[in-house]
Amino acid sequence: MTDGDDSFDVIVVGAGPVGETVAARVVRGGLTAVVVEKRLVGGECNYYACVPSKALLWPMELAAEVDRMPGLALSGPIDAAAVLARRDEVVSHFDDSGYVGWLEGLPATFVRGHGRLAGPRRVEVTTPDGGVRRLRARHAVVVATGSDPLIPDVPGLREARPWTNQEATSVQQVPKRLVVIGGGPVACEMSQALHSLGAVETTVVVREDRLLTRTEAFAGELVAASFAAAGIDVRFGRTPVRVERLAPGGPVTVHTDDGASIEADEVLVGTGRRLTVEDIGLETVGLDAGGPIRVDASMRATGVPDGWLYAVGDVNGRDLLTHMGKYQARVCGDVIVARAEGRPDDLPAFRGTADDRGAPQVIFTDPQVCAVGLTESQARAAGFPVRTVESDMGAVIGARLQSPGYTGRAKLIVDEERRVLLGATFVGPATVDLLHGATIAVTGEVTLDRLWHAVPSFPTTSEIWLNLLLDYGM
Repeated sequence: MTDGDDSFDVIVVGAGPVGETVAARVVRGGLTAVVVEKRLVGGECNYYACVPSKALLWPMELAAEVDRMPGLALSGPIDAAAVLARRDEVVSHFDDSGYVGWLEGLPATFVRGHGRLAGPRRVEVTTPDGGVRRLRARHAVVVATGSDPLIPDVPGLREARPWTNQEATSVQQVPKRLVVIGGGPVACEMSQALHSLGAVETTVVVREDRLLTRTEAFAGELVAASFAAAGIDVRFGRTPVRVERLAPGGPVTVHTDDGASIEADEVLVGTGRRLTVEDIGLETVGLDAGGPIRVDASMRATGVPDGWLYAVGDVNGRDLLTHMGKYQARVCGDVIVARAEGRPDDLPAFRGTADDRGAPQVIFTDPQVCAVGLTESQARAAGFPVRTVESDMGAVIGARLQSPGYTGRAKLIVDEERRVLLGATFVGPATVDLLHGATIAVTGEVTLDRLWHAVPSFPTTSEIWLNLLLDYGM
C-alpha cells in the first residue's frame, strides 16, 4: 500500500463502545478515521461485562420481585439453560460482524490486529497473519484500549485458571460450588447471578469488613443481608493465602488466612481492573509504559508535544465506567474536529471539556445500588461543608405498593454553603430509575430551593425525594 492509502485524519486504537463513539463523532464532523482492534469489536462491555451480566441478573431480580409479592409464585427454579440462551442472543453469540459492519458503515476503516504507537502520529498494526500495517494520522491518534481483569498475586491462583468476569458472564455450565474472591461490584453481581442459576454453594471471601467499600456503608450492609437471606456465605476480613487445583477441570481449594480451606468447582476473581497498556508503545512517545495516560479536560494527553495524542475511557484512569467513557469520547471527538478545522476555541464550553462530578453508577444486585457524585467520606475529605440526610425508602407508599416489606435506604450529601447536592445514593429493589434525576441535580448543581418545586408523582417510589427534603427540614 502507498502512504496515502494508510493515512487518515484520525486513528483510533480500540473498538469497544468508547473507541466506536470517537470514530462516529469524528466521521460525523467530516474527518476520516481508521479503527484498530485485535479482539471482538464492541468491546468487553458488550460481550463480557455490562450487557451479558445484566442478561444473567434480570431474571434473578424479577424472580425476587415475584417472591416478594403476595398472590404470585414461581412455578419452579429459574431455567438456567433458557437464561444462558438469552445471554448468548444479546451478545450476538460472540460474533462481532454486526459491529464491524456498523463501523464500516459510518464510514470508517477497520483494521483487525494489535495496534502499537510507533512515534508521533504513527501506529503499527500487527495483523492476525503476522503482517504489519503502518498507519499515519494527519490530526490525532486516540487510545481507547480499556482495561482487563486484575488477578491478585496469590500463590497458586493463576495456575488454578481462575474465572474473571469474562468467564463468569460467558459461562456455559454453572458450577454447583463457587468461591468468589472480592467484595466489589463484579464479585457481588456475579455471586448473586450464578447462585440464582445453580451455584448453590457460593462462598464470598472479602478482605474488608463490608461489601462495596466505595459506596455508602449502608449499601454494602443491605446487599450483605440479601446475600445471607439467599444462603450465600460471606466471609469478611479474610484473605486468600494459597489456591490449589491438582488437576485441570478438577476441584479448586482456596486457603484463607484464618486456616480455613474452601473447596469448590470454580474460583471467580472480582478484585478490580488493570489498564490495558501492555505493549501499546507509550514509551515511544515519552509516556510511562505502565499508564494511565494522563489527560486534560478535553481528553488530550498531557506531556506529548504538539497535542496529537488523546486517551478516552478506562485507559486514562478517570472513570472506569462505560457510560463515562462514551461521554469522554463524545467530548474528545468534537474537540478533534474543532482543532482539525482550525477553530479550537469555537466549541461551546459544555462540549469542549469533560465534567465527571456527576458520574453515575448502578450495581445490579438485589437490592440495586445506585449512586452519583461524592459519598459522605469523599465529600468531607475534599473539604466541603457537608450535611447529610437519610431516609427509609420503605416508608414511601409507592415502594410499599411495589413490594410488601420493601427494604431500602436513600442518602443525600449536601454542600451546606451553596445548598446543592454533592452526591446521592439509593439502595433498594428497582431504584435504578431514580438515579438520572439525581445525576441531573448533581451535575447541574440544582439548589435545594429549586428541587423543592420538583414535585414527585403520587404514589411512586420517587416520593423519596420529597421525604429526603422534608427530613432535611424544608
